[in-house]
Amino acid sequence: MQGYLKRILTARVYDVAVETPLEVASDLSARTGNTILFKREDMQPVFSFKLRGAYNKMAQLTPEQLKRGVIAASAGNHAQGVAMSAHRLGCKAIIVMPTTTPQVKIEAVKHFGQRSVEIVLHGDSYSDACTYAYVLEKEKKLTFVHPFDDPDVIAGQGTVAMEILRQRQAPIHAIFCAIGGGGLIAGVAAYVKQVRPDIKVIGVQTTDSDAMARSLKAKRRVTLNDVGLFSDGTAVKLAGEETFRVCKQFVDEVILVNTDEVCAAIKDVFQDTRSILEPAGALSVAGAKAYAKREQLKGETLVTVCSGANMNFDRLRFVAERAEIGEKREAILAVTIPETPGSFRKFCSLLGKRNITEFNYRYADPAAAQVFVGIQVKNQSETTDLIDKLQRNKLPALDLSDNEMAKLHLRHLVGGHAPDAKDEIMFRFEFPERPGALMNFLNSMSHNWNISLFHYRNHGADYGRVLVGMQVPKSDKKALKTFLDALGYRYWDESDNPAYRLFLG
Repeated sequence: MQGYLKRILTARVYDVAVETPLEVASDLSARTGNTILFKREDMQPVFSFKLRGAYNKMAQLTPEQLKRGVIAASAGNHAQGVAMSAHRLGCKAIIVMPTTTPQVKIEAVKHFGQRSVEIVLHGDSYSDACTYAYVLEKEKKLTFVHPFDDPDVIAGQGTVAMEILRQRQAPIHAIFCAIGGGGLIAGVAAYVKQVRPDIKVIGVQTTDSDAMARSLKAKRRVTLNDVGLFSDGTAVKLAGEETFRVCKQFVDEVILVNTDEVCAAIKDVFQDTRSILEPAGALSVAGAKAYAKREQLKGETLVTVCSGANMNFDRLRFVAERAEIGEKREAILAVTIPETPGSFRKFCSLLGKRNITEFNYRYADPAAAQVFVGIQVKNQSETTDLIDKLQRNKLPALDLSDNEMAKLHLRHLVGGHAPDAKDEIMFRFEFPERPGALMNFLNSMSHNWNISLFHYRNHGADYGRVLVGMQVPKSDKKALKTFLDALGYRYWDESDNPAYRLFLG
C-alpha cells in the first residue's frame, strides 16, 4: 500500500478541484456531546468529491488516449467530474447514466461538459449503466474512466484525507465516509492508516444498498440483486475489486443507516450550514450519529465527509416529511378515543404543550374513533411516556413511528365517506401557526357539536391549515355563526365543494 501514499501525495486534482473547508458543526456537536466536523466536499465546483478522482485519472492518460476520448458510467456525480475534466483537457466523453438519475445531475453534466459530452441513459442502477458502458468502450475504442475501481481514481479521492489531516492536527477519533463502490473510503483509508493509524476509518451505507458491508463480512465480494434508490449516489450492486481489497485491509467497520436517519442527517447539516446535501452526501453524518450513540461517545472528534449536494428539489418534500421521524423527534401514533362530544378535546389536553405536527381523523363508528396523530417529541423516551399517559387515561395508543406503510401511505389516506355523520358541515380554517392555536380552536367549540372529520398538518409555514367536519344541527346555525365570528380565524365553508362530496361527504 506504500504505492497509494505516493499516488495520493502526487495526485493531480487541484487543476480543477479546490481544498474544501473542514467546519465544526456547532449545533450537532452540542446535541451529541462530541466535536462533529464536516468536510465540505459539497463545495467542489461540481458539488461533489468525484471531481478529484475523475480528473486525476484523465490527467494521467496519454495524448493518444485523450484524442480517442473516454467513456464513464455514473449515477451523476462522477459524470459531472468526467464532464468537467473532459472540457478542461479538451477531449470527448460519453457518459452512461441510469434512467433513475435525478434530472439535476443530468443537466449538470450537460453544463459542465458543454460540447465535450454525450449522455446515454441506460438501466435502473449504476451497475446496469456500467455493464452497457463496457460494451460501448469496446465498440468505440474509448478509455474507460471508472468511478471507483481504479488506482488513479482512488488516489484522487484520497486527497480528501490528506487535506483533513493537514487541517485538523488535533486528535481525531474517527473519519466517516459514504460507500457506494468504495473509491472514496479506499482512498481515505489508504492514506490515513499509513499516516495516522490511530484514527478509525468507518464506512456508512444504507440498509438497502450494503454491498460493501456484506462483502467485508463474507470476506468476498457479494453482488446484490437490487439496490435502494433513495441514496442514488451509493446505489451500487457490487463493490469494486480494488476498493474491496483496500477496504478489507484498512477500513475498521461499516455502519448501516436507514432512510429516515439519512433524512435527519440532511436536516442536521442544513441547520448547521444552511446547505442541503443529497442523501449520499449526508450518509457519513448519519453514520457518525449512529456510531456515537452506539458507543456512548462523549468528548471525541468525529470527521464526516459531506460528499455531495446534487439532489432534485422536489425530493426535499420527502426529506422534510421523514427527517423528524429519523431523529425520533416526531412520534406517529394511532389513538382510540370514545366517539362522544368532548373526548377529542380531552385527548388534545393530554398531549399537553407538545407541538402537534399532524392530525387525521374521520368519523366511522358511533362507539370509538381512530385518530392518526403526529407529535413533536424530544426523544423516544418521551414517546413512551406519552403512550403510557394515554393508556392510563383509557385511550389505547399504538406507536406507528417505525411503520413504513403508515409513514408512506396511511397518513395521506385517512378519510372516506361517513354516511352516519348526520348534519355534517365542512369548514376550512387558517390560523397563525403558533403554540396553543390548535387548543384555542378546540376550546372555543361548543361541547354539543361532534367533530366528524379533522385534518391538520404542520407544513412549517406561517399559517396552519385545518379541515374540520362538524355535526351541527340546523337549529344551531345561529350559534355556529357566533362561534365562527368569535374564533377570529379566516375560514371557508366547503360543504358544497365537489371534492368533499365525492370523497368525504
